[in-house]
Amino acid sequence: MAGAGLRLSPWQAGLLTGWGLFSTLRIYQGVPFAWEDHWARLAADAAQLHVDTVGLREQAERGLAELVAANAAPEAVARIYLIRNHGGLLAPPAGGAGSRPTDLLLVTLPLRAWRPRAALRLQPHGRHAQAPLVRTKTLTWSHNLVLVEAANAAGFDDVLLLNERGEVAECTSANVFVARAGRLFTPPLDSGALPGVSRKVLLEAAPRHGLAIAEAVLREADLRAADEIFITSTTREVQPVERVDGWSVPQGPLASRAAMALRAEVARYLAAHTPPLRPETGQVHA
Repeated sequence: MAGAGLRLSPWQAGLLTGWGLFSTLRIYQGVPFAWEDHWARLAADAAQLHVDTVGLREQAERGLAELVAANAAPEAVARIYLIRNHGGLLAPPAGGAGSRPTDLLLVTLPLRAWRPRAALRLQPHGRHAQAPLVRTKTLTWSHNLVLVEAANAAGFDDVLLLNERGEVAECTSANVFVARAGRLFTPPLDSGALPGVSRKVLLEAAPRHGLAIAEAVLREADLRAADEIFITSTTREVQPVERVDGWSVPQGPLASRAAMALRAEVARYLAAHTPPLRPETGQVHA
């Protein structure tokens, strides 16, 4: 949808109440990396949130190809939003609601320059692991944004969230890995972590790259005893951690090895996926 054609409606339940979901993709050489994994997560979240995705995968694929070309963004970040149009307490007047059950919104953004090493603030009760929708990436994201804004003001890059049992879950926008005695550990999804795509790629690719990675329940004591800590996300790839709250985190070789493994998987994916069709002309999209 072109930016000039966007319209808001007071009956658009998803936009006004956060009833929808999103995913962030990295565009490499014009190709959305791990597209299949991103869409699989979107579809799974949509089923839990009762968001209709019929016909939207093909529309999203075409839209991304057009958007990357129109915005001259072969190396960029892309966001996919699925916004539910109907439902909630307010019923629209006859003829007042759009005919689409779900709006698809696509945007591209420039790459962000992350610091070489991240500083994390520890946040008790930052995740409720038993909540029924805890592992869905919904539009209701303000609780994360408030935590990050306060952390940034205090000199931190992100917030490391503990659940109600004191277990490490994740950061507000990244998964976390802890190194101990040559092995890597990441919290299980049952601790409240989102199933990040970079996390999934590393877990699956580890044997090909000689990395020992396992899911394990982690607590603050495991963070303090770690040989290394790093975080992963679509936009960061792999970012080592320099400190958590007031204590320093050692540097080591496994973060670099994980970064190389992830980059190798990106190259492997690009070799198997030709860039999508790029229209020669087109209007710049949102």
